[in-house]
Amino acid sequence: MHGPASGQEFAAYVAFYPSCNIGYLRDDDISAKPVRIFHGSADDYVPVAPCREYVARLQANGKNINLTEYPGAYHVFDGKAFATPLKLAQAQTIRNCKLQEAVHGEILNAATNKPFTYQDSCVELGPTIAYNPEASAKARAAVKELMTANGAKPN
Repeated sequence: MHGPASGQEFAAYVAFYPSCNIGYLRDDDISAKPVRIFHGSADDYVPVAPCREYVARLQANGKNINLTEYPGAYHVFDGKAFATPLKLAQAQTIRNCKLQEAVHGEILNAATNKPFTYQDSCVELGPTIAYNPEASAKARAAVKELMTANGAKPN
């Protein structure tokens, strides 16, 4: 169940609004299967800019990865419960942090080269989450198309 089964593997990998501002060791060693990232351009919780850089780097190395951005969409653009935008005044965000994995797995603040903590000056408060029906519908359709094209069997 948790390990590789004979002849079975994921058809593709899908990420919705991931954090790409953490540089992991060997983060360019990804599957040959398609990787798709879906992100809102207005996301102020987990901004899209670091994902643009990450995807461009991997594409330059021949990886099958794409980023789809939805103009005006915030974090959790597929969450119908957030039809009314919600500003999370006390929620912490590392949107302005640049982090890096060290040799032994520790995450460092790249600006200080010290272990990252949520007391670091790059940590901010107040991101917004909001449903975007158009972005949600387009992302769902894209995921369905991706999975169908890559051999996933529908439920």
